[in-house]
Amino acid sequence: MNKKIIPLVLLASTILLTACNEKKPDNNNTPVISKEDSVAVVNGKYISKATLASIESELNKRQPGQSFPKEKLVEELIQRELLLQEALKKKLDKTVKYTTQLETIKTGLLTQAAVEDFLKSNPITDADIRAEYDKNVAASGTEYKARHILVKTEEEANNIIAELSKGADFAELAKTKSTGPSGPQGGDLGWFAAGQMVAPFSEAVIALEDNKFTLTPVKTQFGYHVILREGSRAQTPPPFESIKERIRPMLQRKKMQDFLVDLRQQAKVEILLPKAIPAPAPVAKPATAAKSAVDNASTTVTDATEQSKSATVDAAKDVTNKVSEVVKTTTDNAKSAVAETIEKTDKAVADKISSSVDALTK
Repeated sequence: MNKKIIPLVLLASTILLTACNEKKPDNNNTPVISKEDSVAVVNGKYISKATLASIESELNKRQPGQSFPKEKLVEELIQRELLLQEALKKKLDKTVKYTTQLETIKTGLLTQAAVEDFLKSNPITDADIRAEYDKNVAASGTEYKARHILVKTEEEANNIIAELSKGADFAELAKTKSTGPSGPQGGDLGWFAAGQMVAPFSEAVIALEDNKFTLTPVKTQFGYHVILREGSRAQTPPPFESIKERIRPMLQRKKMQDFLVDLRQQAKVEILLPKAIPAPAPVAKPATAAKSAVDNASTTVTDATEQSKSATVDAAKDVTNKVSEVVKTTTDNAKSAVAETIEKTDKAVADKISSSVDALTK
């Protein structure tokens, strides 16, 4: 008779977590399990009722409404124990492969624990959320529609302003001269709140009248901008209570980023990788030289923009992703709590409440 047994991989996470909760003696790491608290004994080794209960709970979460006979689950645990005893008999726990993998798993779990411990010790308060709401949501009562032309030097920007003053079309100049990613779209940035832009840019937009362009270059960390304000309109911010819990993950990411920056500054770090030797730049053909220059500049601006985002997505997400990758090899449910909250964040609202400069990368 061919019995269908629950795959071992489905049990790994529950078994791991159960083992951590079982009572342990002072002299070693082997759980103390009595016969009365067991569902089976294999060559003198007891399998606890708590392990079976944890497996049943885990499977019910994964497949609600589906029942799993206890006999099959116990048989699966017996098979696991037999394999475990066989591995120990052959001293497979002493192999380099095993110890290396175990160290990797340990590193991942401890990294995850550090992230969770920091966020637990430094919770986001309602006052923090209210302050962020007042600053970047409630205060953004006006939206603006604008185009810009981004160049590297002030001289280039002044030349563009001179052409515009003579009647040149702004969108056409943006397509041919702007180094920003929005250049091919005529520099169109769409509608945005002032708080979404870096201060010099937003201040210039607010000061302009509709259908007017800046008569002096606007300098930011990305270069020199010539800005055309095409329109403005009032916007009604969403109620605080409706987005309160969507603001929290963003502030968690920012707090985690600040923590990581602080750790890095206090640490003594030495990069041992040899510096890469840059490959010689290919000689561009005359017909494509201009396009190549624009593409390169666009890449530079995009990189700089990504580095300036305030929501700390990259750093915190990098940490949690690495943790989740490692833990997933042994447990499907040991995902980082931080990663889960980030995945639940509504992107549209996060864009409104962050002080990022995403609009500049359009």
